[in-house]
Amino acid sequence: MTSEMATPTDLLAQVSASTARLGASIDALGESALAEPSQLPGWTRGHVVAHLARNADSLLNLLLWAHTGIEIPQYPSVAVRDADIETGAGRAPDVQRADFAASAHRWQALATTMSAADWAAEVRNRQGGTLTADIVPWMRLRETEIHHVDLGVGYTPADWPKEFVARLLPETVADLSAKVHPEATPTFDIQATDTDFIATIGPDRPHHTVLGPATSLLAWLLGRTPGTDLTGPLPPLPAWK
Repeated sequence: MTSEMATPTDLLAQVSASTARLGASIDALGESALAEPSQLPGWTRGHVVAHLARNADSLLNLLLWAHTGIEIPQYPSVAVRDADIETGAGRAPDVQRADFAASAHRWQALATTMSAADWAAEVRNRQGGTLTADIVPWMRLRETEIHHVDLGVGYTPADWPKEFVARLLPETVADLSAKVHPEATPTFDIQATDTDFIATIGPDRPHHTVLGPATSLLAWLLGRTPGTDLTGPLPPLPAWK
């Protein structure tokens, strides 16, 4: 079953497996490794791990909102979110590991008790967008898979599950298409060479086509690779998120 058709229960199983892979990578890091640079500019691996822990808690807030009917914002504010990540990044490795594991467990524990009515309840993400709670497991899966790559520990886009790529690729295309400005990025097509996926990014008639495996296309669109394994002119891209 692809993630596009996955039920919350199916997605929870995918999140659990993804979290286990990520947790094993974090646990395997040496004592000084969390202080070393990650793949994200300006962030150490400690920043990535702290962000993942606080993201789990923020998504727990959305599940609590859906479960209780009491509005609980994903984050108190952008400033609090950023400060929590910055403060958490420099903690001792054993504290970081324990925090990540505990936050993931808290989120998963509540998620497994959600009813059909809970999953159908409407909440708002940190940007103010309205969504039903059954999208929250997908939000967490995106975090664990993409930021596992960002840790720079040998987990690469090639390790992303196929069903994850199949759902995120068209979603990313839609997000970027809404941000493309013709004067900065000419409209172009992307076409996967290993699936039947093809799409246009931008508002105009496409000028050219970028070809490559679906995973490679996604990694480039997300800004996680330079696209050297793709064919065709690679235009500058707006930031994904």
